[in-house]
Amino acid sequence: MNATYVIAEAGVNHNGDLQMAKRLIDIAVNSKADAVKFQTFKTELIISTCAPKAEYQRQTTGEEESQFEMVKKLELSFNQFRELKAYCDERGIEFLSTPFDIESVDFLIDELNLTTIKISSGEITNAPLLYHIARKQPDIILSTGMATLSEVEAALGVIAFGLLSKNEAPSASAFRSAYLSSEGQRQLQSKVRLLHCTTEYPAPVEDVNLLAIETMHKAFGLPTGYSDHTEGIAVTIAAVALGASVIEKHFTHDKQAEGPDHRASLSPQELQLLIQSIRQVEAARGTGIKIPAESEMKNIDIARKSIVAHKKIEQGETLSVNNIAVKRPGGGISPFEYWSLLETTAVQDFEEGELLEQ
Repeated sequence: MNATYVIAEAGVNHNGDLQMAKRLIDIAVNSKADAVKFQTFKTELIISTCAPKAEYQRQTTGEEESQFEMVKKLELSFNQFRELKAYCDERGIEFLSTPFDIESVDFLIDELNLTTIKISSGEITNAPLLYHIARKQPDIILSTGMATLSEVEAALGVIAFGLLSKNEAPSASAFRSAYLSSEGQRQLQSKVRLLHCTTEYPAPVEDVNLLAIETMHKAFGLPTGYSDHTEGIAVTIAAVALGASVIEKHFTHDKQAEGPDHRASLSPQELQLLIQSIRQVEAARGTGIKIPAESEMKNIDIARKSIVAHKKIEQGETLSVNNIAVKRPGGGISPFEYWSLLETTAVQDFEEGELLEQ
């Protein structure tokens, strides 16, 4: 089984500060994450000035400012992202970012040359954005928070249509035809990974529904992972045990820092522990073939039992429940043969506790 791809989600936990963003990259590197991910957007292109804050955003940042004002303070410029990408290259970790508008898509793919694009759960119904991304042929990681299976399928239809790069005009029927075509499915198989997600910050554990990871994998035949918004690391580790191929988890330099996502993020120490635990769980999953492990072979004769003389037995004596027993060690006659030995004759003398031979 392939190693789980671990994305350390810095998101907007840099609070609009370039140096803090670099510090988050350092934390991800030290934690041995496979990638560190940010969010690339132009606030004016994605949020109306009258858009309300989410409940968790009001709880963490107050109600005095609008969602637009809050997000604007968290925006990094394209020049700053150029610097972050170069810093990731220098530190040897993959740079990823989620685009929320078409200009950001073009910047990430055409200028920063990203070959993988992560799409946020909130964009799963944004067909023009999905189509624009797919036309550029990157690998896609699609998060599916708040979505039903039918909505995931609809999004995959748009992506399949874009990946096929047909001259046909985009439409609902064209998306469905692309999804149902063998070539569309082939493109999805080669390009797309899904992430199960519960879009709440922090997400209540009773709303996580980890079994949906397998449901989506069976429904679409695509590699499926998990984007975790719960507190702590237990649920993330459980997702890996269930076979999640990709893990995404928010982290921060300080859970008490100002900003909407810090409190639902991992500390540097927690991120490090999470990734160590993920690698242990990967090793523990094994092949699924039920055979003795090499390390336990030496314990078979010690832990198992054989048929032994319960008391001294003389040659020719009849074996019975009174003079034979099942005791350690193994390596002798199997206890499966217990009943077949009853009423047979001892072929030699046996001392008490001696393994029987017949």
